[in-house]
Parts: sequence; structure tokens; C-alpha cells
Amino acid sequence: MAFDFKKEFREFYLPKDRPEIVTVPRMNYIAVEGKGDPNQEGGDYQRAVGVLYAVAYTLKMSYKSGYPIEGFFEYVVPPLEGFWRQEGREDIDCGDKSSFLWTSVIRLPDFVTRENFAWAVETASRKKKLDCSSAKFLTVEEGLCVQAMHQGPFDTEAETIAKMDAFLRERGCAGDLSEARLHHEIYLSDARRVPPEKWRTVIRHPVKKA
Repeated sequence: MAFDFKKEFREFYLPKDRPEIVTVPRMNYIAVEGKGDPNQEGGDYQRAVGVLYAVAYTLKMSYKSGYPIEGFFEYVVPPLEGFWRQEGREDIDCGDKSSFLWTSVIRLPDFVTRENFAWAVETASRKKKLDCSSAKFLTVEEGLCVQAMHQGPFDTEAETIAKMDAFLRERGCAGDLSEARLHHEIYLSDARRVPPEKWRTVIRHPVKKA
């Protein structure tokens, strides 16, 4: 059976709907950076997601391409994620989507090296006739964070974030959003097939002791 990150690391991908504190280790990602409204039809965000999946599936199927990767095992491609910020703000204003600065990512298995990554970018570009040069190898160590499962459309995320902030205050902690430590979302629902009221999104914020 293929390795499934969501099932093997449930504490990071399937939290409760009530806030909890976790320590998130270093992880490697395929990443594409951009700015602007993610809902723009045919916009930069949608193109970035296409690049991410092209590279992700090239790596997943590498064992069928005659390209051996040391330590490779079959796995399910992890869910789409995003790191978000807005210039001049420490919080996130979900109503001002045009000002978003985003880094869209998909987690990489630890066995994928930078050399393997470069091969996948070149191979995906050539075979899929898609310029994947915007894809970068990104390493993030989030450390101490608060997270919760948000159910519903993205525009109602402020309700879940308010619960997370209250949870931190009760425990003598505070959020630590900055240009280096970002609002993080993990998308567990296919927005094309699931109605917005049933979307499930992990929301994660960095934490510091108050």
C-alpha cells in the first residue's frame, strides 16, 4: 500500500476542529511564489498549482521513467498547501485577496534530493510542455504552532482564527506571524467537487510565549 502522509502524520494533516499546539519539524516542499487573487480565473495562482502538480507527479512516477531515486517508496502525493501574507500586515485580511503574497507548495518525501528535484522540473517541462522553471525546492521548519481544522469557505476563516487566538491567550502564548513565519493552510477538499460549506482546511499559525 502506498505511503499516505495524511494518515501517517495525522497530527499535522487531520487536527480536530478545536485549536491545539504542535511542534512542526523541518519539511521540504515544491514551491511556487506569486501574488494576487487566487480565485482569478486563469491567473498566476492557478498556473502555479498546475506547475506544482506537474512536478509532484513526475517525482511520484519516477520509478516508471527509468530514473532511480535512492530510498524511493511508493506514496500518495500530499495535499496542496499555501503560505500567505500581505504587505504591511501581521494578520491576514481574507477580504482583500488582491493583496495576497503567496507561496503555494506540495510536500516532498524526504528521499527527494535537490538533484532529483532538478530532474523532475526539467522532465515535467519537457514531457508536459509546461514551463516549470518557477518551481523551487523549499525547506521550512515551522516549529511551535497552533492549528485547527476549519470547515467552510475560505471567507469564514476569521472565525477559526479567532478561536485559535483565544486558545493561545488562555495558555499564556501569542501568535508570531511575521515575514518569516507565515499563515499556513493545508487544503483537504477538492473545491471542484465539494460544496464550500464542506471544505476542510487546516489553518496553522506560528506561536511564541507571551
